[in-house]
Amino acid sequence: MTPRKASAAVAAVAPAVAPLGAHISTAGGVLNAPARADEIGATAMQLFTKQANRWAEHDVEPATAVAFRAAIAGSGVRFTNAHDSYLINLASPEPELRAKSIASFAAELRRCHALGLDALVSHPGNFMDERASGIARNADGIVQALEQEVGPTRLLMELTAGQGTVIGSTFEEMADLLGRIPATLRKRVGVCLDTAHVFGAGYDLTNDCAGVFTKFDDVLGLDQLGLLHLNDSKVPLGSHKDRHELIGVGLIGEGAFRAIMTDPRLATIPKVLETPKGDDMVTNDRAMLSLLRSFSSPNRTTAGRRKSRS
Repeated sequence: MTPRKASAAVAAVAPAVAPLGAHISTAGGVLNAPARADEIGATAMQLFTKQANRWAEHDVEPATAVAFRAAIAGSGVRFTNAHDSYLINLASPEPELRAKSIASFAAELRRCHALGLDALVSHPGNFMDERASGIARNADGIVQALEQEVGPTRLLMELTAGQGTVIGSTFEEMADLLGRIPATLRKRVGVCLDTAHVFGAGYDLTNDCAGVFTKFDDVLGLDQLGLLHLNDSKVPLGSHKDRHELIGVGLIGEGAFRAIMTDPRLATIPKVLETPKGDDMVTNDRAMLSLLRSFSSPNRTTAGRRKSRS
């Protein structure tokens, strides 16, 4: 299906309420996450399956997997995804780091499959030496892990802000990376678009939000868009920095998020917050989700939206 045909197919779908939620704490174990998602009224949930800043790996015990799936089935959550470890760098030219990264990435996929998660979000790596070689190494690492770990979870590569030597800050470069995945595996891979990241990369969501998604469709195809991370930005357009802010408080502004929540092309795409939690993550996440839902409700006034965040 061509990107334009994909757009037509998406537009033809009857309006629907996509799963909407936030990154949820797994403190005390993954079994605690579904109840926490319910506490904030989330229908989508992102989590870590391990400590994101440590290399230590583990497999999910069968009993834990069964209990987690039952907890999700009994909750209001309709979409689940994990975010992989921040230490992983599949593009690294250093053999030891790259081997460790591929092993850790495969373990992330294995845990996601065991838990029955819909998706795993992963940042492209840092090339560190030469960009084209780094993209090739990144793709090769993805292929190795996908071939090793077969299961239901879809891998979503996340667009980046373009800081330093990181890969994947433009739609064209992400298309290059995904284009290196063999056709037999490509249906298991898609894209996660983070609003703060693409704003930092130079895509003007503030003044041309619809146009940004049209460009995404032209280059990658909306059928590749598996998840939206909704975050405002502390830093300006094109800064190439990744600094998340509360919706409507940052430099992207409420207008872009209202456009996203009402764009029929994005009606069925799951959406997850990664906004600052502050001292009270339940209250802050509830307020942010209420604000986002108000954008797609014609009966809510601007005053009402402001009040929902107080």
